[in-house]
Amino acid sequence: MKVDFKTLAKGATMVAATLLATTAAQAKDFRLGLITPPPHVWTKAAEAFGAELAEQSGGAHSVTVFPARQLGNEAQMLQQLQTGALDMAFMTVAEVSNRVPNLGAFYAPYLANDITHAAAILRSDTAKGMLDVLPQEAGVVGVGYGSAGMRQILTRGEVKSVEDLKGQKLRITPFDPILDFYNLVGAAPTPMPLPAVYDALANGQVDAIDMDVELINVLKYYEHADTLLISNHMMFPMVGLVSARVYAGLSDDDKAMISDLMAKHVDSTLDAYVAKSPAWTESLNGVGINVMTVDAEFFGPVMGEWEAIWAAKAPSLPDLRAAADAAK
Repeated sequence: MKVDFKTLAKGATMVAATLLATTAAQAKDFRLGLITPPPHVWTKAAEAFGAELAEQSGGAHSVTVFPARQLGNEAQMLQQLQTGALDMAFMTVAEVSNRVPNLGAFYAPYLANDITHAAAILRSDTAKGMLDVLPQEAGVVGVGYGSAGMRQILTRGEVKSVEDLKGQKLRITPFDPILDFYNLVGAAPTPMPLPAVYDALANGQVDAIDMDVELINVLKYYEHADTLLISNHMMFPMVGLVSARVYAGLSDDDKAMISDLMAKHVDSTLDAYVAKSPAWTESLNGVGINVMTVDAEFFGPVMGEWEAIWAAKAPSLPDLRAAADAAK
């Protein structure tokens, strides 16, 4: 039989070209958005995720990280994820809970005793199972949880009891569970993006802020405050998200690789906060403001009143409380 080497060569060239085209079509520079500044734990975790994805994919994939709201606020980025205009994000569960109210269960006051307990809750099967509905209800795939520590209260004035918070304009992240909490306290919750907070404290636009000890330290919010309440009144989880539209177009191997690596680096933020929160808290004892530790009793009946509102909105709350009890 006569072998037509020209035909074979042409066929091989076509196969190679097809393979190259397929590889090029699958290779991608993913865009990942965050609201946190470059020095933040989340931003560093996102950059580490991108570096490892590039390595594990042999350079086929890369991630460009856009910190500090470069792509918009979280509501805008969530919309971009839903349309596929944005590939990935590390985002507060707070923002996602505006679309999926059941996730508001994570913000039950004093669900977690401290940051170590919060990490254990977020690693529970119950917590992970709450992500299953995100593709249908929010147009995103949730790969796992991270953290922004525990919430504290920093104020411009003296605070001796919860009564001193009543009527104060208190900066919050805009989502219903924390809005309800501070309305029940009697404060005037005031949504405000992170970049505006420092000046707002300085000029008296707000009287207090709800914030974690990392950002109070790193962004020096304490410079315009008199009192820090170490309350640990809520955990503040983060979730690693991939656009469901983008995810659907990935190969099974890429889905597994991206999900596993993102989950790994999102989870690393839990360990970072467990390790660093004590030092951040201790540092704030030396900045010249009054630091007072309070617990659930400080807030009086607010705990039960919040529970009454959210029992119907967040059906996973009993199961999450059971997971919290098991994680103690």
